[in-house]
Amino acid sequence: MGDKLMDIFKLKEKVKDGYKITREEAIELYKEDYKELTKAADEIRDHFCGNEFDMCTIINAKSGKCSEDCKFCAQSAHYKTEVKEYSLLPEEVIINDALDKYRRKVPRYSMVASGKNLSDEDIDKICNITKKIHEEAPELKICISGGLISEEGFEKLKKAGIRRVHNNLETSRNYFEGICSTHSYDQKIDTIKAAKEAGMEVCSGGLIGMGETYIDRIDLALELRKLDIKSIPVNLLSPIKHTPLEDIEPLSMEELNRTCAIFRFINPKSAIRLAGGRSLMEEFGKSAFKSGANATISGDLLTTKTNTIEDDLKMLEDMDYNIKAVDELEYNFETI
Repeated sequence: MGDKLMDIFKLKEKVKDGYKITREEAIELYKEDYKELTKAADEIRDHFCGNEFDMCTIINAKSGKCSEDCKFCAQSAHYKTEVKEYSLLPEEVIINDALDKYRRKVPRYSMVASGKNLSDEDIDKICNITKKIHEEAPELKICISGGLISEEGFEKLKKAGIRRVHNNLETSRNYFEGICSTHSYDQKIDTIKAAKEAGMEVCSGGLIGMGETYIDRIDLALELRKLDIKSIPVNLLSPIKHTPLEDIEPLSMEELNRTCAIFRFINPKSAIRLAGGRSLMEEFGKSAFKSGANATISGDLLTTKTNTIEDDLKMLEDMDYNIKAVDELEYNFETI
């Protein structure tokens, strides 16, 4: 074995022993042999998470008319896309959808609402919906994605039974200004910190393939480590017609899998979650689940579709994964 591959082996073992890799190491690691990199990341995943896999599903609970100008987004009011526009869905629609997904063996369910933040009225409605879902399915883990919510709003949502908040950083601090001008990176970080102050779990990741460099992806992963994020969605840009990024060519599977591997090296105990863009991936991203990823969003997404719940369950069963929500994962902490 050459020096380069031995470096990957040594770094992998150090990470398994609790070492936090540096930015410089991550940059060099990203360029290493593809098969050795992804294999090492998969071994780190196995060491900390075993074959436990976190699957969730979402509902586009409130769509379109968003005041923000995120260049990738079909729901931004700044672009003339053909996305459906509607206010918060009726509670019976959301409740029935949540219970349907639960009966189909998905342990986690998220309500995703477009817009910069949730109004007080929407928060009250979501709290009421959550309580009604838990009357029928108390074990179902419910999450919310609602933009820049205040700590008071998070406290109300937590009291109603919502366990986790989703708020993507999207990309590195350096690249973010070219992606969105209507809110700041620090506003996102402040929102994540407010959710934690309210005692909530946080799901935060990003979108790759927007023209950023692999170093931007590494910087994102390091920012997520600093924030101690345990659920990290990795979205692959699906170019939307009439948005500023409509002509970008999707990243290759190798770039996606290298990204998942680096995220695993930097955040070894987190759930690395394939999210948007799975329809653009070979076999809906199957190879990523052997490159460090161990979670996914299944079923319909916000404005695109992905693999069906049943097909995902079959694929993951064939890969010997055990579907379980991430906060139930039995990590191996003996060497930490």
